[in-house]
Amino acid sequence: MSSLLNIGISGLNAAEVALSTVSNNIANASTSGYSEESVQQVETLGQSNSQYTLGSGVNVVAVQRAYSQYLTSALWSSNSGLQNATTTNNLTSTLNSLLSNSGNLQTALDNFYSGFSNVANTPGSSSVRQATLGDASSLTSVYNTLGQQLGQQSTQVNQQIGDTVTSINDLASQIAQLNGQIAAAGNTNPNSLLDQRDNLVQQLAGLTGISASTNSDGAVSVYTSAGETLVSGTQSYALSSGSNQYDPTSTDVFDSSGNDITSQLSGGTLGALISYRNTVLEPAQNALGQSAIALASSVNAQQAQGLDLNGQQGQPIFSVGSPGVLPSSNNAGSASVSASISDVSQLTTSDYILTYTGTGTGTNGWSLSTTGGQNVALTANSNGTLSADGLTFSVSGTAQTGDSYEIEPTRNAATSLSVSLTNPSGIAAAAALTATAATSNTGTGAVSSISVTDASNTNLLSGATVTFGAGGTYTVTDGAGNTTTGTYTAGQPITADGWSLNLSGTPASGDSFSVAANTNGLNSNANATALAALANTGVLDGGQTSVVDSYANLTTQIGDAGSQANSELTTQTDLYSQAESNQQSLAGVNLNQEAASLVQYQQAYQASAQVISTAQQLFTNLITAIQDGT
Repeated sequence: MSSLLNIGISGLNAAEVALSTVSNNIANASTSGYSEESVQQVETLGQSNSQYTLGSGVNVVAVQRAYSQYLTSALWSSNSGLQNATTTNNLTSTLNSLLSNSGNLQTALDNFYSGFSNVANTPGSSSVRQATLGDASSLTSVYNTLGQQLGQQSTQVNQQIGDTVTSINDLASQIAQLNGQIAAAGNTNPNSLLDQRDNLVQQLAGLTGISASTNSDGAVSVYTSAGETLVSGTQSYALSSGSNQYDPTSTDVFDSSGNDITSQLSGGTLGALISYRNTVLEPAQNALGQSAIALASSVNAQQAQGLDLNGQQGQPIFSVGSPGVLPSSNNAGSASVSASISDVSQLTTSDYILTYTGTGTGTNGWSLSTTGGQNVALTANSNGTLSADGLTFSVSGTAQTGDSYEIEPTRNAATSLSVSLTNPSGIAAAAALTATAATSNTGTGAVSSISVTDASNTNLLSGATVTFGAGGTYTVTDGAGNTTTGTYTAGQPITADGWSLNLSGTPASGDSFSVAANTNGLNSNANATALAALANTGVLDGGQTSVVDSYANLTTQIGDAGSQANSELTTQTDLYSQAESNQQSLAGVNLNQEAASLVQYQQAYQASAQVISTAQQLFTNLITAIQDGT
């Protein structure tokens, strides 16, 4: 009777545990990160004789969760990819919205260049000139607004990087604490703690790319995509965020030892923020700035080739800031570096690192590379400056080996662009020079064109006379009394004092041509027409890309980034859904299955109770029989 009673009690206890487990599964069917639990039972060893063995009931040895390390790791990885794609898509969508909502730069450019066509049609009209300056102001406003909005997004992205690092550290600390609690639980299978830890690791994977491994004591070690330890046992190792060594407004990420690991991080929200900032946002800022510089440079250069209504050489219409030079916070020397743009046609959208190597080479010990690590050839100039990619660098003071400077040629140009010309009479609509043949000439030489080649030459408007001698020789005598000589070759220009004179035919000995300021043609439109033609004139990329084209390229660049981000989001969403489905097929709670199990264990409980009742009844009958027999 005792054996039968014990068997019944063991069955009752096992059924009760199973019912509690099923009930817990049902209660947590919608709990995020919960893994289905099941009861693991074994038969209790019984006694045997020479003929048979009787069992002694059942033991519950564990309540085990449904778990696969492979499926769980796949879910973590896919979540990292999904959050990375989601963040990138959100950021690129915002950037595309900024371009469309900040004012139509294309329209502003068209209106601006058309304004010069209007001036060419009525060069003496003050109101038309004033309207053109208004178009210039509207254009700079669009550049400024867009540049400021890109700058604001940059600030937000850098703030998000810092906030994400804080979240990563918080999760890593919680995982380390759970490691300790799980280790303390020993072999009792603390399923709720394990589920909590897996859920935290999944959240962590969504913030940054990770790898994880389970130790022999059940603790999970977690590492970043850079290989740095985030969690080991009960110890977490905090990342930190701080200012970039060159740019205090840019946030970098450092490991627990203080090493900058920004460039090594990938995956998750953090990887997306860093990648977007470096490969989409900053290039967009640089491209917009490059466009602004090309606008200012080309318009100002053409403006200087004409005369305004006051007979003065045209002054700049636009002003734009100089390239940014940011010294490293690690510099030990006292050197100061400045940069200027010397050739807009060679200007790129790259940022650079100028480093003093101390080798005393032909570039005075300096080397240049893009921030992406590509070496750039430097040229040492006779005046002690250095040149590369349309930039000129001047160094003063003493540098120490290893000192470096980040050069940002175009980053802030869009926000610094402004209109410097306020007087509408200052628009240089007329050609700066005129050239005429002497009436006494006997040869067939005639003036084809006169153009400005160096608007900065101080003798440009001083006037000059070109006198021909025997054999095609000529002498140029300018208004300052300077003379130059040469031999005329048909089809080749005659140059002096910043101008270039083209002739047709053959001048005779004694023929002369005069070059003078166009003071009698101030209502002419030659230079205004040239200013309007800048809309289609190549300025960048070696003279291949116009200002209008450069903006079109920018919108295409950002549009492509948005399209790629959207496509990647679709792909990563599908991958995550598949990984989640695979993991949930094993670990998820099936309510239909649990309902069936509930009935099964309820019947088992009732049956075990009946066994106990039967044992009690038999025992009672036995006692009664013994008493009656006595």
